Amino acid sequence: MLGNVAPEKDAAVPNTETRNEKLDLRLTPSAKRAIQVAAMAAHRSVSEFVLESALARAQETLPDRQHFGLTAAQWKAFQEALSAPRRPAPRLTRLLKRPSVFERGNAK
Repeated sequence: MLGNVAPEKDAAVPNTETRNEKLDLRLTPSAKRAIQVAAMAAHRSVSEFVLESALARAQETLPDRQHFGLTAAQWKAFQEALSAPRRPAPRLTRLLKRPSVFERGNAK
């Protein structure tokens, strides 16, 4: 069993955009051979294989950083927290009143 493998159509390179950006990378000869063999096994060009693989990995990595789901109660609590008056933060106020390291460095 392969685990969480996305259906092939989800990992496919979008064909609605023109590919006009380039990405270069350095790799070892053994890594290049492994990618070439895997691309041949998948009946893809190396470029297609690498791009599809990288996009699939990006889709696995980013969802929890881009979208999150809340129940109705959680959403209400979230909205209330955003609407609540801010809490006093005296330490932050003091910190922001101090000169930054860049300002202190120029004072010499």
